[in-house]
Amino acid sequence: MRPYYWESHHGNFGDDLNLWLWDFLLPGFRGVHPDVLLVGVGTVLNRALLPEGGRKLVLGSGFGYGSLPDMGDRGEWDIRCVRGPLTARKIGVDESLGIIDPAVMVAEMPEFRHLAKAHRMSFVPHWESAIAGLWPEVCATVGVNFIDPRGDAKEVIAEIARSELVIAESMHGAILADAFRVPWIAVTTSRNINSFKWNDWASTVGVNYRPRQVPVSSRAEAIIKGTRFWGVGFESRSPAEAPAERSDGELIVRTPARTSLRSAAKQMLAAPSALALWQASRAEPQLSADAVLAERKDRFLAVLDGVRRDYL
Repeated sequence: MRPYYWESHHGNFGDDLNLWLWDFLLPGFRGVHPDVLLVGVGTVLNRALLPEGGRKLVLGSGFGYGSLPDMGDRGEWDIRCVRGPLTARKIGVDESLGIIDPAVMVAEMPEFRHLAKAHRMSFVPHWESAIAGLWPEVCATVGVNFIDPRGDAKEVIAEIARSELVIAESMHGAILADAFRVPWIAVTTSRNINSFKWNDWASTVGVNYRPRQVPVSSRAEAIIKGTRFWGVGFESRSPAEAPAERSDGELIVRTPARTSLRSAAKQMLAAPSALALWQASRAEPQLSADAVLAERKDRFLAVLDGVRRDYL
């Protein structure tokens, strides 16, 4: 059995955790049924992403982008559970199969238990924001720990667990914070955010997705997202991946040297982002009820029991 995950060229911890989470949840799964693709954490129920043909075991995946593959052939698709009721409804299975995002089970891994708190509050942006934004500088300005979602998945997750409060633009930033019982606040830097996938997960644990708006922090970030920066609107030049750095200075996506005059000017232009992030940090955080989260995890564990019985 082979785990499938969407691989960003830049890295994204919410997808990359598929590389090791399933070895914890289903020990030995790699050595059986080599023809089966395990489709797990991520918004990957997408015709453009998943290969055609072959057997697929769906464990907690979600819909949110593009168009669905034809999932009518139950000989090809073994759908044990999906991320939430919105995905279940979309693909035409019983809503009871919309259980939870499997990423919550990371909190059960021994290496992540009992981590000492190290950060009063942390910000986990969406990976696209991290590519071109000035978020490390913005966070430093307002005294918030910056967590780069493109980093090593285990290190990113440990940083979330070590935080006392998480501000999350990344959906899996909120999911992991909630799993570690860390209160979280949702924000967004784009009004084009995919709320479907957020609401899909949120409905499983009884929370609401009401993100606070935070302006993009740089012109490059505005170009990537096709949004406005200081009143100037931009059309997205690359909706999926970051644009390359231009030698003519038109677009810079690397973090500039902090000591340069240009850097200082960019940080001044990011002042509205800093103010909005500071204001967001003082909003009322959310956290799902212990009993609700525990019940969802128990249901997911029951699904895993069935998979062990039928595949292992």
